[in-house]
Amino acid sequence: MQIKWFGQSSFLLTSEAGVRILIDPFDRMLGYKMPKPIETEIVAVTHNHGDHNKIQVATGDYLLVNEVKEYHRNGVSIKGFKTYHDKVNGKKRGENIVFRFTVDGLTICHCGDLGHLLTEEQVKDIGNVDILMIPVGGRMTLNGEDSAKVMQQLKPTVTIPMHYRTKALSLLGMLLFDKVDKFIEATGQRSTEVRILDINTAILSQYSGIVTMQYQ
Repeated sequence: MQIKWFGQSSFLLTSEAGVRILIDPFDRMLGYKMPKPIETEIVAVTHNHGDHNKIQVATGDYLLVNEVKEYHRNGVSIKGFKTYHDKVNGKKRGENIVFRFTVDGLTICHCGDLGHLLTEEQVKDIGNVDILMIPVGGRMTLNGEDSAKVMQQLKPTVTIPMHYRTKALSLLGMLLFDKVDKFIEATGQRSTEVRILDINTAILSQYSGIVTMQYQ
């Protein structure tokens, strides 16, 4: 499987069979600009905010994944879990869906804009996680310290931080998000940087720890 990061919470997963999964697409977001159009078989939207739901950048007869239920297409299985964008049951920023994707024998958990620690029941429902994609920038989502706690709850082999401050962001972005450093420090794990992540079950352990990605 190949993983590309477009910035913020948007990823493109491509299975060994060529099935493409676009997660949380945006058009323009501060200093980020999505490459478009993107032909894809599946589009997943974790919540209905403008930097996560611009499905018009996608083309093709794709399956839209945006509800708390199970989906199946072309050998990919997906399940959504209801969570919140804040620590007060959605009263500030609404609901959020954590999606679990099963692709090429790997389980990928994308947390969207998760804003709280998980309950024991949620941890049990999500189950085993090989690759965790988690927001770490704080203010609007989990901060680095709380993200590290969620990582401890789910115990993934590989964690990919997202939704944090990068050089692409404007001044507003600098004010909205923390850098990734605080999260890495809180985890105490080794960090590896890649541009594109090519990964499968045989080499998963080689990337054990934190993988930071360069945005496309």
